[in-house]
Amino acid sequence: MARRGHYGFERRRKDDLRKQKQEAKRQRKTSREEAGSQGPEMGEAQDTGAQAGVWEWFSPSRSRTVSSAPGSRPAQEGVDDWVLLTDVDDEGAPETTA
Repeated sequence: MARRGHYGFERRRKDDLRKQKQEAKRQRKTSREEAGSQGPEMGEAQDTGAQAGVWEWFSPSRSRTVSSAPGSRPAQEGVDDWVLLTDVDDEGAPETTA
């Protein structure tokens, strides 16, 4: 048989913990509003594009990305399904092998 005295104590303790968490959350929210910020700091966005002077290629069959010198395709091993990811103007279009 369960002791009734412990049940009430545990319930009060859990309620106190819940209230403490809510109060801490409320204080964090008000301090953010006073500071004028909206959420955690994200930092600077990283540049995920290709480096200057390098072309990036993707192969679906190999599931990988490769960099090469401008104007050249990656070495061909098996299926030639390389797709150019780098933006290139019409004059700098890659050489095609057919």
